[in-house]
Amino acid sequence: MRRSSTFARQVLLVRVGRRDDTTLGGDLASPEHRYLDRQRRRYGLDRYERTEAQAIAPVSPALPPSIPVDDPTSASIPLLPGARTPARRAKFALVNACTLASLVLGINAIFVAMHGEARIAALLLIACVVFDGLDGLLARKFGVASPFGAQMDSLADMCSFGLAAPVVVYASLAGEAPPAAAAVAAALVASCAAIRLARFNVSPKDGRFFCGVPTTMAAAVLALTVALGLPLPGLVQIAGVALLAFAMVSSFPYAKLARLVKLPPWLWLVPVVGALVDVRLTFALVVVGYLVSGPLLWLHQRRAA
Repeated sequence: MRRSSTFARQVLLVRVGRRDDTTLGGDLASPEHRYLDRQRRRYGLDRYERTEAQAIAPVSPALPPSIPVDDPTSASIPLLPGARTPARRAKFALVNACTLASLVLGINAIFVAMHGEARIAALLLIACVVFDGLDGLLARKFGVASPFGAQMDSLADMCSFGLAAPVVVYASLAGEAPPAAAAVAAALVASCAAIRLARFNVSPKDGRFFCGVPTTMAAAVLALTVALGLPLPGLVQIAGVALLAFAMVSSFPYAKLARLVKLPPWLWLVPVVGALVDVRLTFALVVVGYLVSGPLLWLHQRRAA
């Protein structure tokens, strides 16, 4: 009995000692802990800190800062970057007027082609090409190039060269080729032009070469072919139209006009003399030579690499 009571007394002393040691150890480790708790409970600081912590929302670095909807200045994007002086606005309006002129001429080319006047419609397409080159030249010269102008030019090109050019080609092939084959060729030109323009908008630009034949040049070739009236069978013309359409979406490098201008003068003398002899044959040979230059440049670059 004595041993059991002594053992129970030791167990109680050990338990009480541990509890007292923990409490005393905590008080000795931080003597101001209880005083700070009293101050927080007295003045409500703990409730203020909890409210302050809940009011701060976490910010993720992966998400962009949100723009207030009620702020109109932060959400608007200027159409003309830079200083918006009256002179720059006038230049900007002139450049976009050239783009709209190309668009309007393309629409009228469709209307004229629907009435059977394919050659007049081809001349309107040539005017579209002139205005399309003029708006880019003026934008760079005046220093008013903008993303708005680039998008507007792309939409105008789709209307003039992706829709008007196939309609003119289809009208010119009436009576010379099967209507179904002419329709397929025209649809192929429209589809390849849309792909070419979309790829041009999202692809990195190369200052030396085009990636595929540009839509402007393809439309110029088709318009000149109709305007000159090349004496070719209908099926041969359809094959040429299909070849030109596939060249637009190809990955072959084609030299830009700035590089062609820098060619030796004697190379330019050959087509000039040929045009005086037979303009149709000379035009056909120049077009074929330009189309073949793309695969040849591609092979040369692969061998050099």
